[in-house]
Amino acid sequence: MRARSLALTTLAVAAALTLTACQDDGTDTAQGAPSTAATAPKSAAAAPSTAAPVAAPPGTAAPAGTTGGARAGAGKAAKCRTADLTITAADATVTGDAERTVAVQLKNHSGKECTIAGYAGVDLQTSAGALSAQRSGEPVVAAVLQAGKSTYFGISYPANTSGGSGVRITGLVVTPPDETHSVTLAWPGAGSLPVTDGSGSQVRIGPMGSAGQGG
Repeated sequence: MRARSLALTTLAVAAALTLTACQDDGTDTAQGAPSTAATAPKSAAAAPSTAAPVAAPPGTAAPAGTTGGARAGAGKAAKCRTADLTITAADATVTGDAERTVAVQLKNHSGKECTIAGYAGVDLQTSAGALSAQRSGEPVVAAVLQAGKSTYFGISYPANTSGGSGVRITGLVVTPPDETHSVTLAWPGAGSLPVTDGSGSQVRIGPMGSAGQGG
């Protein structure tokens, strides 16, 4: 009878030890398992962004350094050359004026705009030799001469009222500003100048734009 009790007691102790061991194993497994809630944000932070780059709205200005800045110097025109111009002269004397006037027209036939400013070179061909015109001293204003448009300047000279033949004028030589090539024109004004003592030129010219109106 005692032997049976001892056996039952031993069996109960063994069962208790087995149950305790099973409980310990379950606890260790639960504590050692990694937490998925803690690692999820790390995975999200490390993932590369798949969002597409935002395009600039249509019509916005080009960034600095692009070809858009090259337009800054697109309106600068070259100087008008003699070859760019059709040069003519006409009598522009107004009745009653003390002096006579010839208007010289310079028309841009080049097909592109050009700049012109200052005084032309003007020489009258006369029976006494070449006579250079003097500048009037009027202010110079630079201008852009559009294709097909004209600018004018005036030549002023005294009328020959001496009763004599005076100095006969046979031609007009015009050199545009900043140029070396000239054109020779027929003289459209009065046929002669009064004879002087040679103290100075009787002929004066104005700067570009000082006479007439563009056309």
